[in-house]
Amino acid sequence: MQITDIRVRVFEVPHQHAFAPTWQPAPSRSHRITLVEVHTDEGITGYGSGGVVTSTLQAAKQVFLGKDPFAIEQHVAQLRSLAFLTGRPWPVELALWDIMGKALGQPVYRLLGGYRDRIPAYASTGELRPAAQRRDDVLRLREEGFRAVKLRFHSPRPEDDLPVLAAARQAVGGSMALMVDANQAWYLPGADVSARWDLRTALRMVRALEEYDVSWLEEPLPAYDYDGLAELRRRSRVPIAGGELNQGLHELKIYLEKDCYDVYQPDATFAGGIWECRKVAAMAEARGRQFTPHMWTNGIGMLANLHLAASVPNCPWIEFPYDPPAWTPEVRDALLREPLRIDADGCLRVPDRPGLGIELDEEQMARYEVTR
Repeated sequence: MQITDIRVRVFEVPHQHAFAPTWQPAPSRSHRITLVEVHTDEGITGYGSGGVVTSTLQAAKQVFLGKDPFAIEQHVAQLRSLAFLTGRPWPVELALWDIMGKALGQPVYRLLGGYRDRIPAYASTGELRPAAQRRDDVLRLREEGFRAVKLRFHSPRPEDDLPVLAAARQAVGGSMALMVDANQAWYLPGADVSARWDLRTALRMVRALEEYDVSWLEEPLPAYDYDGLAELRRRSRVPIAGGELNQGLHELKIYLEKDCYDVYQPDATFAGGIWECRKVAAMAEARGRQFTPHMWTNGIGMLANLHLAASVPNCPWIEFPYDPPAWTPEVRDALLREPLRIDADGCLRVPDRPGLGIELDEEQMARYEVTR
């Protein structure tokens, strides 16, 4: 089998309600989905999605045309070079795994280890909301079947977010796990960084979080403050999580060596592809650490990370981005024939179809496509 073409298609999916997540400097009315298609001479097409840019795609075409999609170690080395020079090309790698699974008639998670076929999901909220509203949100999520919820802390004065956590814990008692994401690791251009957390702030906040039995505090410091993160983890009784968008194995290796995190969260669509993130999961397992990938992309990116997570034994939860009314499965997974949803036990089940299990909705794609 040989790769014959690599194409990119871009879609703009509107929100019916403005969405104001903590990591954006301004609310949005739509979200962009970039779809990568890798075609082969045997008629098998693989799909990936994420932050690939056109210049990266053109470089990838020059490198991969005529190559065997199964030579994954060789391809990851090439993609690592492209990532250094032109951006994050990892959706190409996801598409290669989709091809391999389809060619072999197996879901990707089975090719990677096949540890289990479903994972408990935590509802990952995106916005800051008043305590009373978040209390009602968390109760609704519990009724929908979720057993865990992640809240956002991002107010200029960090202590102002504590009443939201207190209201959520009071509402659900011990019936749900609660996580907190401070979103301090990275900022988009134009964001206000004047209230960025330092080590002293993070230590103050972990002391406050201890009262509420928080499962982890995510991204409490800038991504490259390795020593600060290691010191925070050493002094905290609250588990520390992060690493979602770091640039591949070489950066995540530093976290592991310095013991920065209890929970490692690299996203295969941004942080090295499925193969490198699978290696990170194994390295974390060897150190007794957890692994649960970041999932805030779209249904295609979620499926790739779900297969990755289901292949390893140290993934206790899978992230399920969900914050109605703006961020819903219908909006997030607009290109899929069926949006991803949890089952009756609050778990996200891995599709048993070959490859990544992607089933595209051609009608929706025609509606939202902006360039090809």
